[in-house]
Amino acid sequence: MKVAVFSDVQGNLPAMEVAVEHILAWDPDLVVMDGDLVNRGPSSAACLDLFETLRCGRGWLPVLGNHEVWVLRCAHQAPATALEAEMRRFADWTLAQLGDRAQTLAVWPDHLTLHAPGDPAWVHVTHGTMAGNRDGISASVPDADLATKLPPDVALFVTAHTHKPLERRLGPTRILNVGSVGSPFDGDPRCSYAQLEHHRGSWATRIVRLAYDRGRTERDFRDSGMLEEGGALAPILFEEWRQARGLMSQWRSRHEPAVLAGQRPLAAAVAAFLAEID
Repeated sequence: MKVAVFSDVQGNLPAMEVAVEHILAWDPDLVVMDGDLVNRGPSSAACLDLFETLRCGRGWLPVLGNHEVWVLRCAHQAPATALEAEMRRFADWTLAQLGDRAQTLAVWPDHLTLHAPGDPAWVHVTHGTMAGNRDGISASVPDADLATKLPPDVALFVTAHTHKPLERRLGPTRILNVGSVGSPFDGDPRCSYAQLEHHRGSWATRIVRLAYDRGRTERDFRDSGMLEEGGALAPILFEEWRQARGLMSQWRSRHEPAVLAGQRPLAAAVAAFLAEID
């Protein structure tokens, strides 16, 4: 049995197209999109359209990510303040791009489980952990913290969210983070996805890294209007993609508290942060 799992496309169509082509050539029995297909990038509608074609035509399965949850929340909850409106403009921009397609996301499940024929050992797929789809597993998370976040009695736990591929263990359970198709944060700009193959009662896993036309993605960022219309935080999202490393956590720790406290204008704080990381 062959299973492909990919995640965190983040609206990056050129990267998704390369990953899809590679997956189709590998010809797995099952493909799971493990969340965050949309938002943060310039082409969420096109990525969702492509996935829906594969879901309907080939039976590919979705899992809900935190960015699908965020976009759906924006659809039903207006910003409370002008500052909140500006800080979430990139998500509202994505929502406007998706239009009626956004309701497709509302029926996606949080978790999927599967096992190979003849093998009772389960594989569990979710975007984060059992603690939620914003709870990622990285190399720095202590085993003690993971003990309550994994389901019992699974052979392989497949996760995403951190944008960094990872393989580790917690007791008898193997943990596989599939990384990100559209915006890796490990310094390697190539997209990543995971191949799972069942052999003689156990799962073999492999992380695949693929180059794609990053010039086309950069043009998509600029030509789509996202950088102009996505609000003050959109340039940080672009830099995350360009540098292949996570930056929003640094923004939140260094500058966001002063902005939220009304001590510094948002645009000025973003400009200062971008100067620091350039």
